[in-house]
Order: sequence, then C-alpha cells, then structure tokens
Amino acid sequence: MKILSVVGARPNFIKIAPFIKEVHKHNQKYSSSKDKKIDHVLVHTGQHYDVRMSEQFFKDLEIPHPDINLEVGSGTHAEQVGQTMIAFEKAVKEYNPDWVVVVGDVNATLACSVTAKKEWIKCCHIEAGLRSGDKKMPEEINRIVTDSVSDLLLTPDTIASENLRKEGADERKIKFVGNIMIDTLENFRPEAEKINIEEMMIKNHLFNPPIEGRFIPPEIPQNFNYGVLTLHRPSNVDDMQCLKEITNFLCDEVVKDVTLLWPIHPRTLKNLKLFGLWEKVKRNPGFVLLNPLGYKEMLRLNMEARLVITDSGGLQEECTVLGTPCITMRWNTERPVTLTTYGGVSVLVGNNIQKLREEYKLAIATPRRPSRPALWDGKTAERCLREILYF
Repeated sequence: MKILSVVGARPNFIKIAPFIKEVHKHNQKYSSSKDKKIDHVLVHTGQHYDVRMSEQFFKDLEIPHPDINLEVGSGTHAEQVGQTMIAFEKAVKEYNPDWVVVVGDVNATLACSVTAKKEWIKCCHIEAGLRSGDKKMPEEINRIVTDSVSDLLLTPDTIASENLRKEGADERKIKFVGNIMIDTLENFRPEAEKINIEEMMIKNHLFNPPIEGRFIPPEIPQNFNYGVLTLHRPSNVDDMQCLKEITNFLCDEVVKDVTLLWPIHPRTLKNLKLFGLWEKVKRNPGFVLLNPLGYKEMLRLNMEARLVITDSGGLQEECTVLGTPCITMRWNTERPVTLTTYGGVSVLVGNNIQKLREEYKLAIATPRRPSRPALWDGKTAERCLREILYF
C-alpha cells in the first residue's frame, strides 16, 4: 500500500507526527513482508515557509524531511488552493498512491482532498467533522468541502461524528478514533517536562540580548507566576481599534497580576508596529516577548501556566488535557468539547473586552482541572492507521 500524507501548516505537523510514527511501527512489524509494508510519502505544501514556523517543527516533532515540497508559499486563499492543486496533481500522477491522507482544515487540506478525488484516489480526512457553524471562516469551508469528498472520515470526538451524520454523511465512512493531537502531547510530555523555562525564555527572547530597559530575571523564582498569550487571527490583530483595546487591556490589567509570556506571531508583530502599539508592549516589563516557539517549548509553558489567552484551536485541546484555564478569543469554536459547557476548560470571549475582563478574573482564580474526553488517550494514530488498512 502506498500513502501520500499532506501537511501545510504548523497544526498539521503536530497531527501527522504520530501517524508517521505508527506507519514506521507497522513497517517494522512486517519488515519481512513486502505485501504488508506501507510505502509512505510525506508531502509538504510549503504553506508556512518561515523557518521558525515550519522547519523547526519538523525537527521538534521528529518528522522525517518531506519527500516532496510543493513550495506554494503565501498568497490569497484562492492562490494557495489553486497553486497547491496544480502542484499536488503532478505528485499524485507521479506516485499513484492508494490513499491520500489529509489532516486539519488549512488550504492544503481542501486542495489536496479535491485533487485526490479528481484523480480517483481514496482520501482519508483525519480530524473530520469539526464545525464552528461560521462559514465566514475560511477553515470552515475547508472542513465542509474536505469531508464531502473524503472516503474515510476519522473524527476526534462524538460531537464531530454527529455533525457528519446531520449533514448526511455515509455512516460507513464515519469512524470515531479520538484526537491525534493528544498522541503528540503524550509522546513529547516527558521531554517537555525537562525543558528549563528560564533557559528557554532567554534563548527565544525577541531581543537577545535584551533591549535597554527590559529585564529577563537571571533566576526564576520557584513559584514563578505566569500566563501564556498567543494571538494571530485577523479578527483580533488586523483591525487597529480591536488590537489597541486588546493591547491596552493586557498592558494595563493582566500583566499587573501575572507575567505574560508572549510568542509573537509575525502577523501580530507587523500590525503592532503598523498601528503604533509596539512601543507600549516592548517597554512593558510585564511581558516576556518571544519568537515563535517549537512544539515542546509551548507544551512546557502550558504545563505550568496560570492561564492561557489564545485564539488558537490546538491550544484549547492541550489546555483541556493539561487542565490550564483557557480564555479563547474567538466567537465560536469547532472544538466545543473543550468548552467548560462540555466539561473542558475553555471559554469563548471573542474580542469583547468586557467579556474578556470578566472571564480573565474567573480564570486567574481557577485551579487547574485536567479533563480527558473519550479516546483522547494517546492511541489515536494506531486507530487511524487500522481504519485505513481495513477500509
């Protein structure tokens, strides 16, 4: 059997790493049987071309170097999808796989699933069935289209499975396998625990050496009180007034209670400078400003953070398993199982500052409360591969 797996952006790397590991285990088990071995080809569309945002993740997650790099790069949604389809079609024709495996909801997921089906290749979607209900989100369109054409729909939770049933998906295609991101978390948890936070902060500090007037503590106290902040979505960082209100709240209120460790996304950094907000952030000693971090470094921070403020999808899931109170700066989520309503730790606040303030006060006083939805057990990749092999 030949499988082409596709990755395009950071979240994809986290999801594909345990699948690749499971394929390797399978091939070791059947090393003497050519008929049962899997010929696995990893395709990187090149959607994230910045080294810190892409290459470092391959190293951190111990993913082999991609067999194919489509080098699509940046562009509008239409440009990325179109260029990916053109380039991926050539790869499919050359390798003629039995399966194309796509993960998540980025443009590469949509482009490669559609291309696979146009070439009559079976397509498997890992993390199928997630829905935010907001079709203004490009990712929602990617999810809907990918699920509509895929032959095998591997869902991370029972809510996702029900979403597919409501949309009329063939029951034989729907397989509840659990959350593959948790496989990666459990796999790298022991390594992450060994990371020294102080050394990691200094190594990844945005100003290394620090700029005049900023201070990195030479020794972090045993009860170091910190939160983690990540912001990158256009709805939060592309509008000047919105980003200004968020920045003022963080500077004037949050960092008076906790030190905020902030790995700054390139998009956010650019807009902070463009909107004249950068100096206020840069000179505030309540922030530790960091370059984008590797997976294990972010996991290490999440393990002991008082809270996480984020607009990321994956962090909602990590926080749920780790028990970190999570304020999600989005109006909706395709991962409702992570919300407090369903037993998780995340709350939605959008970019409403008053709601953000209210939930922040609750979160900062909330103890860690780990929660583990069904089949979030670190064995999802094993189930994914089994479903493909016996489909």
